Amino acid sequence: MKRIISGVKPTGKIHIGNYFGAMKQHVDMQNDFESFIFIADLHSLTSEKNPEALRTQSLEIAKNYLAFGLDPKKTLLFKQSDIPLVTELAWTLNCITPMGLLERGHAWKDAKENKKRDPNVGLFDYPVLMTADILLYSADLVPVGKDQKQHIEICRDLAKSFNNLYGETFKIPEEHIVKSVETVPGIDGQKMSKSYGNTIEIFSDEDILRKQIMSIVSDSKGIEEPKDPETCKIFAIYKLFLNENEEKSLRERYKKGNIGYGEIKKELFKKFMEYFADFRKKYQELSTKESYILDILEEGKKKALPIAEAKIIEIRKKVGIL
Repeated sequence: MKRIISGVKPTGKIHIGNYFGAMKQHVDMQNDFESFIFIADLHSLTSEKNPEALRTQSLEIAKNYLAFGLDPKKTLLFKQSDIPLVTELAWTLNCITPMGLLERGHAWKDAKENKKRDPNVGLFDYPVLMTADILLYSADLVPVGKDQKQHIEICRDLAKSFNNLYGETFKIPEEHIVKSVETVPGIDGQKMSKSYGNTIEIFSDEDILRKQIMSIVSDSKGIEEPKDPETCKIFAIYKLFLNENEEKSLRERYKKGNIGYGEIKKELFKKFMEYFADFRKKYQELSTKESYILDILEEGKKKALPIAEAKIIEIRKKVGIL
């Protein structure tokens, strides 16, 4: 059985971009793959400077996954920091990583240009730690969004470089990108992101959710005018909740006109609440089961650690420190 690995940073509340772009895939794939999912708390240190918030949010991510249907009997769920060997592998890989490779990274370039972000060394080196996350567990596939594709390419380059230098050690992983959800737009039209403050949060109060959905940007076309579903950000979000026939019907309504954006947003809110109703109920139930969640993370750690240890021993021997 092929192995997948992926992770989510514990920064801010989970939104529909996280869900459709990554977490839903992780849950859906657990029946057909050996699944490793980690809470990327080490990665979050590039931006999260509040220790209590990081602890709370790490537990929150685990709770979100379980609410979405992740089965701990099928999936290893663990905290990235609980397997510190990943940082040793990251350092080993750093020592064969060309500076120019990381300087060309899209995320690094964006961080330098975005005045709200801190372009620290951790952010610069982010792709190497991500590479270590993948190679340490010999993953075959990495489910990611479109924005992470370059990081997988870097991972493949570093794995090949190491193999060429020290002998066959690492599997060369492939990215798994679902085209229909490779980029989920935010309420302002940009990619949905916590850092942009343009998200629709899945487990927030109804009043907050209604406000977020009603704030989705639209053009100035009147109710009677035909509308273009291909350029409408409301439609781009709405279709995530629709089957093929429902999406076709909505497209036709757009093109005929006599439908207002306010009406569409109200329909979207209703659809949203219906879609996530069971998840929200499960989330509330899990809110009183912290020890249960911690036990699952501990069990994931116990299963992941021997795999990481075996790989690190192999790597130490290859490079000459053992």
